[in-house]
Amino acid sequence: GDERVVADETDASMGAPAFSPDSGRVVFVRQQQSTHDAPPDQTLMVVDLANGDTAELTPGFDRWPDTPQFDAHGDAVYFLADDDGHRPIFRVAPGEAPVRLTATGAYSDVCVAADGSALYALRSAIDSPPAPVRLDPTTPDQHPVALPAPGAVTTVPGTVRSVDAEAGDGVRVQSWLVLPEGASAESPAPLVLWIHGGPLMSWNAWSWRWTPWNLAARGYAVLMPNPGLSQGFGQDFVRRGWGAWGAEPFTDLMAAVDAAIELPEIDASRTAAMGGSFGGYMANWVATQTDRFDAIVTHASLWHLDGFVGSTDASFHWEKEFGDPLTAPGRYDANSPHRFADSIVTPMLVIHGDKDYRVPIGEGLRLWYDLQKREVPSRFLYFPDENHWVLAPGNARVWYETVLAFLAEHVLGEAWERPDLL
Repeated sequence: GDERVVADETDASMGAPAFSPDSGRVVFVRQQQSTHDAPPDQTLMVVDLANGDTAELTPGFDRWPDTPQFDAHGDAVYFLADDDGHRPIFRVAPGEAPVRLTATGAYSDVCVAADGSALYALRSAIDSPPAPVRLDPTTPDQHPVALPAPGAVTTVPGTVRSVDAEAGDGVRVQSWLVLPEGASAESPAPLVLWIHGGPLMSWNAWSWRWTPWNLAARGYAVLMPNPGLSQGFGQDFVRRGWGAWGAEPFTDLMAAVDAAIELPEIDASRTAAMGGSFGGYMANWVATQTDRFDAIVTHASLWHLDGFVGSTDASFHWEKEFGDPLTAPGRYDANSPHRFADSIVTPMLVIHGDKDYRVPIGEGLRLWYDLQKREVPSRFLYFPDENHWVLAPGNARVWYETVLAFLAEHVLGEAWERPDLL
């Protein structure tokens, strides 16, 4: 019943602890807290509970390891980390470099067999929902054995490939490109740029909530880039957009679009952009910086950075990056989309939930009002019972049908048809 602190630092957070099989050690994630000048960084640590000695397990590993656990004998640790558009399983032994065990896909829920003979996990990918698999515990870059499970999805309405672009400063920008069935040089598909949230994450896994396949089923190609600030491409890539959301993250996205529209399967004359949360911020920023898109969809988006930082449920977190808006307004002035509202000409669909505490409803309401004052063609989809995410199945259908109707109107040139569910 006693409590004992085994690891603590004033400028770091500790989490995801896991005991060794003999209960003598604990492995955990140490996250260096962010500052105005630097993004967070994280590594794995091991503490000996007998003497309190702590050692870093992944020094020099330029990824963000998480969810660690010991192997069956306590000789090594398995963990996950975003890596180049995937989320592999890694194995690391003390004093050795981490070994990537999986070649492709995004993994979760890793379980170690009691005798150490196998690993079990859920594997997903952009085109594959989570499914159980079995892996060898030490073989690098393997493709796992699929295990039987109910509810398998075996086909999707299209294909997915990885596409690289080169930013203006020579940095590589990786994207996933979903192509609908039948897309070809003879029948190119309209393109939707879908910007991920976070921003400290990456596109690498299946998502029921943010699925490109509903758009592919209606004939759209979907570009899912990992621009500056995205995880899995090294700390310098995260630092690339730190405190400068409107700079390299934006230009990285445009470089990705430029590369995609060069492909013969893409119709460069019909394009749209969309995103939620940070992706919604970027959709708003895109709307203020370029008129290259025919339509923009922005969900749960940041519009007035000063107002957002003062009203979100995690003000302290964002203020560390952007500063106090009263004493250090520079980053707010440079990166807040609302300051460039007069530049917007692209039709916009604004979506927001009333119970959103991460990005409060005031952000969506002010964006909507600013668009209406400037007579920008726009619509507002309001969910009185949803938060930062759209969780109810019926509401998710309303969300997708409204987005697709808006895209059909402005990208395909079809007449607006109010979705039946509305």
